[in-house]
Amino acid sequence: MRHRIFIAINLPGDIKRKLIDCQGKWLELPCRWTKKENLHITLIFLGSLSDEELLGVLKITKTVTQRHEPFSISLIKIYYGPPKKMPPRMVWAEGEKSEELGKLQSDLENSLLASPIKGLESESRSYAPHITLGRIKAWEFRQIEPEERPEVNEEINLSFEVNSIEVMESQLKRGGAEYAVLESAPLKS
Repeated sequence: MRHRIFIAINLPGDIKRKLIDCQGKWLELPCRWTKKENLHITLIFLGSLSDEELLGVLKITKTVTQRHEPFSISLIKIYYGPPKKMPPRMVWAEGEKSEELGKLQSDLENSLLASPIKGLESESRSYAPHITLGRIKAWEFRQIEPEERPEVNEEINLSFEVNSIEVMESQLKRGGAEYAVLESAPLKS
């Protein structure tokens, strides 16, 4: 059996609620808004894995997290993403880059690339933490006159502690993707 897998940081409930409140400011946008339960920060998207490869990912993830201590993440801005892409593809909340997060993500990526799991590729862009708040419907967005498009550019200040990362499975359903935590890997305490 194949599994659509990614590794992520799940958000505390209060942070999810505040981000959902932010979505409400731009309801006129032609956007498929992310459900509260699906808000997360992706560390690595692995794609379609076999049962055996998934077991390897679970083991590697647990090993990597034991080399890293808990840290904080600050969410600093909501805007159209990715930067300089027109029409934009998403509305997202940007996380502040931090040394601890960068080291964790890099260690995870390098450990997985060194494993026998097939098809993994190194990301060419530098890692930038973000949370997808909504996916823009490009055709409908183009129908809005440029001067009438809502401005999405808001400073925010939300912080939370990261104590674990999760290996997640994405199942594509008619109403959109549904995510399930397969295993939570705590950081070194």
